[in-house]
Amino acid sequence: MPNSDLLPSLLSKFNESQLALEAAIMELMDRVEQQGGTEIADNVRGALDTIDRNEEFIKLTLAVLNIH
Repeated sequence: MPNSDLLPSLLSKFNESQLALEAAIMELMDRVEQQGGTEIADNVRGALDTIDRNEEFIKLTLAVLNIH
């Protein structure tokens, strides 16, 4: 398999891992917030917003790479 064929699979796995980490972090953030760590939870939400913004670009990139 040529290296260029590996790129979409690699990006897809990165995206899957990123989403799994996002879900785990969200659960931890909810627990921290329940225990009064509102400021920490707000900081985590800011970081998760970055993941959300990047997810759209990753999906578009994967769609383009899978077409070719």
